[in-house]
Amino acid sequence: MEAKTIKKIGVLTSGGDSPGMNAAIRAVVRAGLYYDIEMYGIYRGYEGMIQNDIKKLESKHITHVLERGGTFLKSARSAEFRTPEGRQTAYDNLKSHGIDALVVIGGDGSLTGAHLFYKEFGVPAIGLPGTIDNDLSGTDSTIGFDTACNTAIQAIDKIRDTATSHDRLFFVEVMGRDAGFIAINAGIGSAAAAILIPEKKMPIEHLVDKLRIRTKAKKASNIVIVAEGGKSGGATEIASLVKKHLPYYDIKVTILGHLQRGGSPSSYDRLLASKLGVAAVEGLLQGKYDVMAGLINNKVVYTPIKKAIVDDKSVDEDDFRVAKILST
Repeated sequence: MEAKTIKKIGVLTSGGDSPGMNAAIRAVVRAGLYYDIEMYGIYRGYEGMIQNDIKKLESKHITHVLERGGTFLKSARSAEFRTPEGRQTAYDNLKSHGIDALVVIGGDGSLTGAHLFYKEFGVPAIGLPGTIDNDLSGTDSTIGFDTACNTAIQAIDKIRDTATSHDRLFFVEVMGRDAGFIAINAGIGSAAAAILIPEKKMPIEHLVDKLRIRTKAKKASNIVIVAEGGKSGGATEIASLVKKHLPYYDIKVTILGHLQRGGSPSSYDRLLASKLGVAAVEGLLQGKYDVMAGLINNKVVYTPIKKAIVDDKSVDEDDFRVAKILST
């Protein structure tokens, strides 16, 4: 499509927050100002767009945000935006500010909103993959994933201290929704005894056998990583099933939960967010609409949003093979 003249860009964060969102906002705003574009922050995601919570952003508004977790633009889920009437109100508010294009930072639900907005009203939009789950195709890593993995590993390292002190078996549940990316990375990085992910079903009997073998090998501690979203249940359910087979184990469960979403972004997430933020603005100026900017093999790529959110992104089979070898 031929590039439209863009003079004002709105940026928003939507859905679950992830470390590096502020770095992405900063990069989008700085890139826009570099190209003499007026930049607007849309607060509280699509809900803020409907409520007309839109403010002009200057350089002073993005000072000292690079290192901060969360998102200073705030985030919210909007049931009203799912209706045609809600989207019409949001569009009218954008037009009242003269906003020509959007940069939407978030996961698949957020990018779906950008796609709908482009289809219904022709508003040029580029999405940035802001989610700790790493479940969007079209990028090797999503903004926040690396930090979430580091946070999980640091927490598991601390859990191992008490597990070793008491010869306990810990089940640690990590986030990821329906994807096992955090679990597989945190599991390898923390020397887990086993890793349970939604993509690879492990019968309880196999897990029990593995733990029995480790008991005979006199392992000082055992930590099993469980990804949320598995069909067999979370860490609590898995631990209860294992307890029936191994009643002599002192079993504890830790659910890391939203701990993984917070904290200062890692150097990698800061770099990724910065590169993609600039790529979003430059992509809009080049006429790339209804796409997600991602990084593959350290190169910026633009993937149609529909493809990015529909195509399944699979856990690397080699990562799973490595994890299996190292947990024996």
